[in-house]
Amino acid sequence: MALVETSLVEGVMTVTLADVDNRNTLSAGLTVELVEVLDAADADPDVRVVVLTNRGRVFCAGADLSERSSDDAPSRVVSPLELFGRFRNSPKPYVGRIAGHCVAGGMGLAAAMDISVATDEARFGFTEVRIGVAPAMISVICLPKMRPADANEVFLRGSRFPAARAVELGLINRAVPAADLDSAVDEVVSDLLMGGPEALAATKQLTSRVPDMTTDEAFGWTARLSADLFASDEAAEGMAAFLEKRSPPWLP
Repeated sequence: MALVETSLVEGVMTVTLADVDNRNTLSAGLTVELVEVLDAADADPDVRVVVLTNRGRVFCAGADLSERSSDDAPSRVVSPLELFGRFRNSPKPYVGRIAGHCVAGGMGLAAAMDISVATDEARFGFTEVRIGVAPAMISVICLPKMRPADANEVFLRGSRFPAARAVELGLINRAVPAADLDSAVDEVVSDLLMGGPEALAATKQLTSRVPDMTTDEAFGWTARLSADLFASDEAAEGMAAFLEKRSPPWLP
């Protein structure tokens, strides 16, 4: 049985963590399958948007502790950069549909999404200190999203908190009633599909690269990026469609 399930409908690839009995922990098996699926999605021009979600009551419970405690080494181990770092570098928009609880390493997955929507019944938490470790690798993803005071509190206390608090912390975008989760995610996806693929990829570069640049570097790089985009075939077609009051060709 696959630990990660996929479906592709009208440009939207839904990737589902399906290791329900193991609470969708980041085992070697699940992470290998997940990275392979995401590699294929990033390379497929028919995939416009990727939605990451879960089966069961848990979105992701973090590391597989039984596997970490075993002397048997898995045949392949996915690195944190290969898993968590990939979303920032992907040209595709990633949407988190968080339909269950999310703790420890699962927090890194949720925070790594470009846009995340969770059910308001989900509980979140950086619980690592309570088993004698630290949220080390996922801090690379989560710390830039939080105020230092908030990061200290949630990292050090190790307690679980509601989805509304995860929104306040900047780790996810919205928390909605479970009955509204699909419609909220569909609304986000519909908006993303209206954007040109090259424009979306360039916009992701803006949000990831500009904050690390000096002002002079940022203006120089964005000027070149803007000129390239305005000169692109996609922009020419998009502007023509706007002026002619018709849909651009990238709409499904």
